[in-house]
Amino acid sequence: MLKKLEKVLMPLADKLGKNKVLVAIRDGFLISTPLLIVGSIFLLIANFPIKNWSEFWTQYLGEGWEMWFINVSRATFSVIALLTCIGTGYAYSREIKGDKIQGAVVAFVSFLILMPTMIPYEGVEGPSNVSALGFEYVGSNGIFLALVVSILSVSIFDWAYKKGWTIKMPNGVPPAVADSFAALIPSSIVMFVFFLIRIIFEFTSFGTAHNFIYKVLQTPLQGVGNTLGAQIVYGVASTLFWFFGINGPAVTNAVFGPITKILTIENLEAFQAGLPLPNIFTDPFSNFFTGFGGGGSTLSLVIVMVLFCKSKRITQLGKLSIVPGIFGINEPIIFGLPIVLNPILIIPFIGVPTMNVILSTLATRAGIIPYTTGVALPWTTPIGFSGYLSTGSLFASLWQIGLLILGCIVYYPFIKILDRQYLREERDAEDNKSDIDDISFDDLSL
Repeated sequence: MLKKLEKVLMPLADKLGKNKVLVAIRDGFLISTPLLIVGSIFLLIANFPIKNWSEFWTQYLGEGWEMWFINVSRATFSVIALLTCIGTGYAYSREIKGDKIQGAVVAFVSFLILMPTMIPYEGVEGPSNVSALGFEYVGSNGIFLALVVSILSVSIFDWAYKKGWTIKMPNGVPPAVADSFAALIPSSIVMFVFFLIRIIFEFTSFGTAHNFIYKVLQTPLQGVGNTLGAQIVYGVASTLFWFFGINGPAVTNAVFGPITKILTIENLEAFQAGLPLPNIFTDPFSNFFTGFGGGGSTLSLVIVMVLFCKSKRITQLGKLSIVPGIFGINEPIIFGLPIVLNPILIIPFIGVPTMNVILSTLATRAGIIPYTTGVALPWTTPIGFSGYLSTGSLFASLWQIGLLILGCIVYYPFIKILDRQYLREERDAEDNKSDIDDISFDDLSL
């Protein structure tokens, strides 16, 4: 089976791996990977899923101590679109043999031109607008637009530059000065193009490019209700958005969030009144019985990476991601492996959480696991504990572990294909290094 999958997926992966745009997007994400790993540790400390964790440290550190750690994680997760835009602009300029630094800068500025700069603010004297940049535009919600802007802006810049539309300085001028003047006209063309794009959107009902992205993505999700089919649509949509680098729940929860919130409250009220619990599809059910380790149920993937893979790149990333993954933080895997735009992993990434939601729904209806009580738990509550605390049943914890193992089985053949690919690349790199190291003056003949 593994060889058959490899025959089908590897040609596609090789073809996509040679695409300059996709290579730039992949490498652009890698720039932010170490920052996301460190930021996830700070995020975990601020939201550690132990009862009275925050209150315990408050008596020693004072009120609001969590913000110390959240500010660090915010400097990574909350500006991931900016990091992605700069990284992708740099990587795409490198792929097309352009000026890498200028590519990164022009992509960054182009993204800022499209960004809303007036944020609604409820002040003492009433509602008004304040000049600022909102985190909702520079975080994971803005990644898709950042990718489009970085590729388009660098393409325009490189086209103008190679057309010779530059200011040429006389010989003797320092290279840094000459390069800055050479980039003047191409940069102005890029900025003017994105200036026009911003103006065009302001004359539409969308208002901004960001609103256009949100409304276009959310429209197919309208009208979906409280059914297994709705949960499958929700799960597939969320993971599919993650595949393209968009925070899936941030988009889909605009539609599904109010629905599941009402269902959760109904269960909680029934639980407190001692009545039968009416709903399966609550927030705890979605958080703790459909995906483990974040979107795509990637905790299963991380376990396989650590236990069964041989590539140093995969095993090291797995070891770094195992602890955040236990607590539901998987950005290091999403952007570091990466899963984004990775055709080899798209099938299990969507398939595993879909399998989990179907099996968990059937198990709940059959009475194998209890309905969730609606008790609010931190989304970072790890597997095993979350199953028991959300249902009051130890068997629910065992059910979670069973699904985790089943997810490992599904992920195994796909990550092994990627493991073989990375292993070949590492061996080729070692061989090239050995060839360089073997060169000596004794090989020269005069």
